Amino acid sequence: MASPRNRRHIIVPGDPTVERYSPHPRKMDVKKPPAPASRPAHGAALKQSFEDAASKGAERRQEAEDAGIKVHGAVPGLYVEFESRPGMRLKLSSLEDARAGIELVAVTETKTDEAEPKRVQHATVFVPDGKVKHFVSRFEKYAKTAPKKKGERRYEAMIDPVATLRLATLRALWTDAPDAYPAAENECIWWEVWLRRHDGNELSRLMEFASLQNLDVSERRLQFDERIVTLVNATASVLASSIDVLNDVAEVQRAKETAAVFVDMGPDEQADWAKELLARVSSPGGAAPAACILDTGVNRGHPLLEVAVAAEDCTAVDPTWGHHDDGGGPGMMGHGTQMAGLALYGDLTPILAGSQPVQLQHRLESVKILPPNGANPPELYGSITAEAASRVEVQAPERARCFAMAVTSTDERDRGTPTSWSSAVDALSAGRVFDQTTQGLVYLDDDGEDHHRRLFIVSAGNVDGNSLAVAHLDQSDTDPVHDPAQAWNALTVGAFTERISIQDASWQGWAPVAAAGDLSPWSTTSVTFAKQWPLKPDVVFEGGNVVRNSKDEVDFPCADLCLLSTHYKPAEKPFVLSYATSAATAQAARMAATIQAQYPNLWPEAVRGLIVHSAEWTPAMQEHLRGAGGKRAREMLVRRYGFGVPRLSRALRSASDALTLIAQGSIRPFAPGDKDPKKRIMGDIHFFELPWPTDVLQSLGEQPVRLRVTLSYFIEPNPGRRGWSKRHRYASHGLRFDVKGPTESLDEFRKRLNQQALDEEEEKPKVNASDSWYLGSQARNRGSVHSDLLSGFAADLAERGVVGVYPVSGWWKDQPARDRSDKGAPYALIVSIETDAADVDIWTPVANQVGVPVEVEIEV
Repeated sequence: MASPRNRRHIIVPGDPTVERYSPHPRKMDVKKPPAPASRPAHGAALKQSFEDAASKGAERRQEAEDAGIKVHGAVPGLYVEFESRPGMRLKLSSLEDARAGIELVAVTETKTDEAEPKRVQHATVFVPDGKVKHFVSRFEKYAKTAPKKKGERRYEAMIDPVATLRLATLRALWTDAPDAYPAAENECIWWEVWLRRHDGNELSRLMEFASLQNLDVSERRLQFDERIVTLVNATASVLASSIDVLNDVAEVQRAKETAAVFVDMGPDEQADWAKELLARVSSPGGAAPAACILDTGVNRGHPLLEVAVAAEDCTAVDPTWGHHDDGGGPGMMGHGTQMAGLALYGDLTPILAGSQPVQLQHRLESVKILPPNGANPPELYGSITAEAASRVEVQAPERARCFAMAVTSTDERDRGTPTSWSSAVDALSAGRVFDQTTQGLVYLDDDGEDHHRRLFIVSAGNVDGNSLAVAHLDQSDTDPVHDPAQAWNALTVGAFTERISIQDASWQGWAPVAAAGDLSPWSTTSVTFAKQWPLKPDVVFEGGNVVRNSKDEVDFPCADLCLLSTHYKPAEKPFVLSYATSAATAQAARMAATIQAQYPNLWPEAVRGLIVHSAEWTPAMQEHLRGAGGKRAREMLVRRYGFGVPRLSRALRSASDALTLIAQGSIRPFAPGDKDPKKRIMGDIHFFELPWPTDVLQSLGEQPVRLRVTLSYFIEPNPGRRGWSKRHRYASHGLRFDVKGPTESLDEFRKRLNQQALDEEEEKPKVNASDSWYLGSQARNRGSVHSDLLSGFAADLAERGVVGVYPVSGWWKDQPARDRSDKGAPYALIVSIETDAADVDIWTPVANQVGVPVEVEIEV
């Protein structure tokens, strides 16, 4: 029987050992694309196509100017679309030249129409007037028939993969899902327009163009380092002319819309229950952290919420909306107040049925990000989210908080690809702040350190109510998480359910759809994501179940299978049913705020890491995992269930037989120096020689033990769909962990990870092939939180108390001018050991090593 969790986690004192780092070289077998049948003919054809595109581009620009569409200050030029040969990838870095003003602006992929489709890559490049010769000369050199001289460049790697090129249309700048493009050229929609930042006048030129064409432009915009994003209401035919006269457009997408499906079943409890509970509730202290709800607002007049929500802590991104929860329009049913109740108390049902005192450890804040009543028009939600975070931070700048957002887009078309919204969440998490003047996301480095990093807790998004099915796992596996839940730095929350008991006689003949402990039918997943995108959701919380009848018809909500929360009109009824990923997200926020209250010195990265680290797969999930053949199959199941169900007791406390160590550090991913990305070197590697219960583990011999390691950090995003490679990678950097092998010396471990630790002419030590992590480095190293488990003998684990943390490449390396390595990249490393052996204490020896008082508390 497991020991009670009544001992605080141990914060590792001191700093890690820091060494200059160079990774060992890897042998990369890069296959060159086969040459076309005739390079001279291919080069000549491409040269002619490019010259034709330049001529046609000039004609289109002149036609627009003749029609009175001329924008002052626009750099004349053309957009050229390069198309790869089927099954080949373009050499994207060769298609741009920053010194010449030639910029790769958008990269997309299509597939051939054949029995076994092949990928075709499309790259759109902006070429200023006067720089056409840049490409023409390369085509001419490529097409030469004379023998190649030593050192002569003919650009084969650049041109061999190119099938054709053409003058780009607006469709070539479309980086959204193909079927989201307007069906008709005269269909008026809201477009998300991404502008290239190059001279500071991009917005004014867009506004001038909009004025000439009588277009509506949103007042909201979002500024990243290299892109400005705003919304424009236009038809495709009108917006298409912008690429001929404006030349600031980098890419276009369809604007996002939001919705949530909630049905108000009415109260199951009476108003006096609320009064009885309120008598047992104690308010949080003045220094308590907050769970900030970004939603439809919160009705702080609800007696169960008023004790933890101050009037000054409720606001709205648009003051004319009011800060109260007026329901939020069709389908929302007081969604913000629902979230607030669950974020403060969790599911109210067991609390109302109980009689214990309730001491609140955190408070609530609210920012209304959805307008009152009626549908919300497409909006730039990245800007809204940034402004919402700014408002509460201005009100209470020193307060610790987490942000909970269960508002997501209604579509599923992004499939892991970063968007302006998810990129804004990542940028805010990493420490950028919203500049009200420029509507840009900037850093405030007044003291050389960054104190503005944030934890965002975001719902994965729901399967549409009309798509709920008895084969719910198949439905969830093909229904990807909704924007912005793919954000790397967010804690993305899906839903599972333990609720299978139906007591209500009105549901006689109906049965629960999901088995106990399995995924909730509401939950979306990242099973369909491309492998380079993060594992989402990160974790799952209770989200309720739905029912089916003998005809396999699905219905909801069944009160027995839902959670209970606070209603936005308490005078009418105090409680309301809640379910799906929104309910799960609110509970995750409650856990995060509780951790912040218990461990106020933990960084946002550590709070997120602890939630992930505390998660376990239920028996039902483990049955699926046991049936998964190989690490790739396990990765797919993690993309369904995340790392499992977090437990508050595990997140808050260790036990005598379950030790959790927490280390926080800041690493320099890349070294300063040469501005040539090809010559830049990696920065540092950190080695943690952890306080370790070596003697106890050795005495246990071949008793089984479990080691778990979680590494959590935030990346800085680089949005813009330009192929996601080299300088256009999305993540600024990556971090990885490794653990010393049971037979390795510390010196051998150092040399295995770090080439600089090798003596002259010394070879890299071989890796212990018997090491068997559950997921393995390939599967776990997605996104910016990595967690894995290792089971083995206690005596082996006794020798494994050293962990290395080291960087891998990102766009900071390839863009030295924007590299923030000198500021350090914060991270949290969480390591735990658990054993089922009886009467074993692995916590106390470590507490003694670090000087932590041995205090046994009441179990959490």
